[in-house]
Amino acid sequence: MPNQFDVIILGGGPAGYVAAIRAAQLGLATALVEKEKLGGVCVNIGCIPTKALLHSAYIARLLREAKEFGIEAGAVKTDYGVAMQRSRRVSDQNSKGVEFLMKKNKVTVVKGTGVLQPGKKVKVGSDSYEARKAVIVATGSRVKGLPQIGLEINKTTVISSDEALFLEQAPASMAVVGAGAVGMEFADIFHAFGTKVTLIEVLPRILPLEDAEASDALTKSYKKRGIEVLAGAKVTKANVGKDRVALDVEANGAKQKVEAAVVLMAAGRAVNTENIGLKEAGVQLNDRGFIKVDQNLQTTTPGVYAIGDVAGPPMLAHKGFREGVVVAEQVAGRRPHPIKYDNVPSVTYCHPEVASIGLTEDQCKERKLDYVVGRFPFSANGRARGTGETEGFVKIIRDKKYGEILGAHIVGSPASELIHELAVARENEYTVEEVELAIHAHPTMSEAVAEAALDSLGRAIHM
Repeated sequence: MPNQFDVIILGGGPAGYVAAIRAAQLGLATALVEKEKLGGVCVNIGCIPTKALLHSAYIARLLREAKEFGIEAGAVKTDYGVAMQRSRRVSDQNSKGVEFLMKKNKVTVVKGTGVLQPGKKVKVGSDSYEARKAVIVATGSRVKGLPQIGLEINKTTVISSDEALFLEQAPASMAVVGAGAVGMEFADIFHAFGTKVTLIEVLPRILPLEDAEASDALTKSYKKRGIEVLAGAKVTKANVGKDRVALDVEANGAKQKVEAAVVLMAAGRAVNTENIGLKEAGVQLNDRGFIKVDQNLQTTTPGVYAIGDVAGPPMLAHKGFREGVVVAEQVAGRRPHPIKYDNVPSVTYCHPEVASIGLTEDQCKERKLDYVVGRFPFSANGRARGTGETEGFVKIIRDKKYGEILGAHIVGSPASELIHELAVARENEYTVEEVELAIHAHPTMSEAVAEAALDSLGRAIHM
């Protein structure tokens, strides 16, 4: 039958399109249902365009400091609109790349909103589709506001990251509510384009999920640059005007007003589980609002799986990638390697970058683990000195008895690239001694990883 497939996937974001590719590679007839552009939030209004804008911000900063490197660049003028248009071209190129991959792998793309029906069936508009083996839900997540205090997203003065990515010019001032990865990245971007930025985080420190030392390093870096950082700060009231927003903020027992032309809401995401037929298909949610799944990512309905953001944290594209591969392989009768959710890298792509794997030092203390910390600052690294990227450090937390890497935390310009050496080490249960045994080329920033491993053993060379 023309509307019968082995696998039907709802959602063409990172989790969904990767599941579709892997299922097709394994010989399964695959259909992917997506109402908007392929690639989902990540490609179109998330990871990819923000990284393009962050690179523009990096170039602006570099040019302003170029005189120190013997290069006279003259007055630096920034144009957020031009940078935005470039970021859109990058996103479009990636989305078209996903389209190409669907055609290459002979995946049938169905445009529209998929709604689950009982018996592994999916309705898209007036058409019905049936899956012989499995339906995979990968509908992702969306931004959310704080309507309880008057901060409902209106797309003009109160915006989300979605609207921020399409602004024609940088506003004169901006209050960023939420200092997780999204808030930190946009604070970095808009400050580089001349916006007066105030960063507001309700928890005691910015980047609250990262190691405390990483949070402290970024706080100092942002304040040094002129970004106002308010941590442990609660927005109690918002007065939203036509071209200005006034926020009542309580921080450290004191009250203050923060006024800005624009408020950017970066305080979390909501999963897309409404109006997709979950209840009708017998698919249950857990007490946190995510789709309830077992260790194989199967929902409470046999033959229906959930992957990506809807299946629970961490809500990261690369976690969704791996879940897509694992579920496709299970459906095809394979026995994939189980996902180690405690070894998913976390990265914030601001400047300096922050990347981590495994446990923070506070988590080690909470678990009463016997651990040792090794650190190495980039200020002592020859390559970092040469490039002027001396902010930050590598921190490795190891088990005291066996040398197992419990966690690793990197703050610095190349953190997003360096973290993977330690991710590979943890995945394969290498010790810090085995990381250090690998000869690291000189001069490289990677040497800081080896030196931090050595420091955890009490024998750092260059410090």
